[in-house]
Amino acid sequence: MESENLSAVTGFIFIGFPRPREGGLLYFFPLLFIYTFIVIGNLMIFFAVRLDTRLHNPMYNFISIFSFLEMWYTTATIPKMLSNLISSQKTISFTGCLLQMYFFHSLGNTEGALLTVMAIDRYIAICNPLHYPITMTPQLCTQLSAGSCIYGFLIFLPEIVWISTLPFCGPNQIHQIFCDFTPLLNLACTDTSVILVQDVVHALGILITGLIISLSYIRIIVVILGIPSAEGRKKAFSTCAAHIAVFLLFFGSVALMYLRFSATYTPFWDNTIALTFSVLAPFFNPIIYSLRNKDMKDAIKKLLCSPKVFNIFSM
Repeated sequence: MESENLSAVTGFIFIGFPRPREGGLLYFFPLLFIYTFIVIGNLMIFFAVRLDTRLHNPMYNFISIFSFLEMWYTTATIPKMLSNLISSQKTISFTGCLLQMYFFHSLGNTEGALLTVMAIDRYIAICNPLHYPITMTPQLCTQLSAGSCIYGFLIFLPEIVWISTLPFCGPNQIHQIFCDFTPLLNLACTDTSVILVQDVVHALGILITGLIISLSYIRIIVVILGIPSAEGRKKAFSTCAAHIAVFLLFFGSVALMYLRFSATYTPFWDNTIALTFSVLAPFFNPIIYSLRNKDMKDAIKKLLCSPKVFNIFSM
C-alpha cells in the first residue's frame, strides 16, 4: 500500500515563481547575470590562487576550495530556477528534487565546515603565530579540506535516503523556489512530528558551527586590539576581515531560514530569505575576497593578463 501511495506523486510543482506573462523574464536576466558572475568570479579566484605561487599558503588554499564549492553550490539550484522562470511547467521530478536537496545542502554544509576550518586557521595564525608554520602543515590542510568534503557529503545522506522511502500521496505543490527539507516533508503522508526532529538536528549543526566560528573570531579581535601599533592592527585585521564578512553573510541568512522552528514567514519573505543564502551570498563572496585583499587583486590581474587563462578556458 505504501509503495502505491509513493507512486501517486512522481513530481512536484514550484509555486514560488511568477509566470512568464507575469514578469518572469524580468527576473530571468538579472538572475542569469548573477549566476554567470558567480561562476566566472569563483573560477578566477580558484585559478588565481592555484597559478600564483605567492598565494600557496593555507589561507588562500582554503579560499580557493571555498570558491570552487560556491560555484557548484549555486549550480545545484540556480539553473533550475532559470528554467522555471521561462517555463510554464515549473516542475521537478521526485528523483530530481531529492538530488537537488542532497547536493545543495551537502555543498552548503561542506562550506560551513570549511568556514570553521578557516576560522581556526586565522585563530592559530594571529593568536599563536610562532606555532602556525608547525601546526598548519600542507598535509594537515589537505586532511582538513578533504575532511570537510567527506563530512558535508555524508551527513545528509541518511536523511535523503529516509525521505526517499516516505509516501507522497497528496498535494504536490512546493511552497518554495527550490526543493528543501521542510516544504517537501510537509507534503509527505506521514507523521508531521518528524519535521520538528529534523529542524532540531539542522539547528544544532548550525548553532555548533556558528558558535565555534564566533568564539574564534572574538578571540582574534581581542588579540588584534591588543597589538600596540596601528599598522600591526590594520595588517592583522585585514587577513580575517573578508572571512568575517563571508561568515556573517552566509550564516546570517542560513540562521534566518533554518533556526525559526515553528515560526512562519509570508511567501514573499520565505522566497526572499531563500534567495539571500542561495543567490545573493554567493554573489557577494567573490567581491569580498577580491576587493578586500591586495594580494588577491594582484593575482587576479596577473591571471587576466596571462596567456594561461586562455588555455584554461579553451580546454
